Amino acid sequence: MAKAKAVKKDYEIIKKRSGRYAVKGKNGKYVNGDAKAAILLAEKLIKPPAKKKAAAPAEDKPAE
Repeated sequence: MAKAKAVKKDYEIIKKRSGRYAVKGKNGKYVNGDAKAAILLAEKLIKPPAKKKAAAPAEDKPAE
C-alpha cells in the first residue's frame, strides 16, 4: 500500500502509490482538510495554491 513513511512527533506522513499523501495523527486517525494541507505545506511536500488575479470590475452599460 504505502510507498514511503515519514514519522514526526505528532503525525506520520505516508506517500501512497498514487503519489498523494496521507497524514495519520498520533491517535491513529487520519488528518483531513485544512489541517492536512497545513502539515504538508509546512513539510514542503505540496506547493501552495496559485493566487487568482482579481477580476476587473464589470462596467455598467446603460439600458437602451
